[in-house]
Amino acid sequence: MNLKSENLVEIRRDFHRFPELGFKEKRTKDKIIGYLKELGLDVHSGAGIVGVLRSGEGNKVIGLRADMDALPIRETNTHDYVSNNTGVMHACGHDGHTTMLLGAAKYLADTKNFAGRVALIFQPAEENGGGAGVMCKEGIMDKFSIDKVFGIHTLPGAPLGRFETNSNTVFAASDDFTINIKGNGGHGAYPEQTVDPIIMATHISQAMQSIASRNIPALKPIVISITQIHSGTAYNIIPETAFINGTVRTLNKETQEVVKKRIEEICEGFSKAFKGKIELNYNYGYPATINYKDEAVFASNVAKQISGEDNVNSDAEPDMGAEDFSYMLHERPGAFLNLGQGEGPGVHNTKFDFNDDLSPIGASFFVKLIETGLPIN
Repeated sequence: MNLKSENLVEIRRDFHRFPELGFKEKRTKDKIIGYLKELGLDVHSGAGIVGVLRSGEGNKVIGLRADMDALPIRETNTHDYVSNNTGVMHACGHDGHTTMLLGAAKYLADTKNFAGRVALIFQPAEENGGGAGVMCKEGIMDKFSIDKVFGIHTLPGAPLGRFETNSNTVFAASDDFTINIKGNGGHGAYPEQTVDPIIMATHISQAMQSIASRNIPALKPIVISITQIHSGTAYNIIPETAFINGTVRTLNKETQEVVKKRIEEICEGFSKAFKGKIELNYNYGYPATINYKDEAVFASNVAKQISGEDNVNSDAEPDMGAEDFSYMLHERPGAFLNLGQGEGPGVHNTKFDFNDDLSPIGASFFVKLIETGLPIN
């Protein structure tokens, strides 16, 4: 496809038709590489893609990031660009994020109204796998001498073009836990002869809900969600085992460690109380996404030039969702912003669709950020 003959709507809908899961974005990568090479960028491919555009004599480098992967969801939309890959869907707007960054690349390559270098980062596996972290481990920040890095994410429900961010924590840390419970099964009529794993599972689940209300100060938000409990095969059999799974969302390391310690203590306590064996596997996931103050203020001021001062909230409440852009902010100063796309189904919904009216707004933000951050003297 010839980028110069495509508009952003057509590009985005092509990505939407052919979604790919994390670390399997082969077609998506090939398309992006083709677009960037057509624009004359220096293109590097690893786990993801970095396209470098230079203009003028400046030495500073700003990184702009988009994510490429889709979700394992069966789409229920009926539009003419519905997913052709059954069971895989762009349900989080990554097709739009990629399109916005390509639109910015096109404009910046044509105008070159900046002095320095732009590193256009297209990362894999944001949804599951931490593709941003993988690219950081590959050394992209040092290899391309990136000084600062910025990203945006579509925000369903917020007015079209409204930017939301803050100068501190934007998204929560995301951990998960698995609890394997082993008892001693038997006949449901003779429970006294068993060690019931279901009793242990229900007590653990209830006790974990007390962590937020009894162990964490009320003004420190946390989320503990038990999302799976599995056990048993028949109405008259007390099973041998049970399984609990869920997620923990916290905004700072101190709270995160308190929650982990309390889950460990709860599991240990009920193991002794009910004479069963309880094994906890607590997995640290994406760290909290924490903006740098100066970069967040800078990005907010740029956003105001795009959408107007009244359409930028630079003191938004933290979101208990998670973002692996956090790994990039662990390596370099930067900021992450949400960008409203209007009313409609939320992300990770089978009927979600990125609003194509948002692509020019996001692309314009990226362009203005570069022209402002890398000015021609």
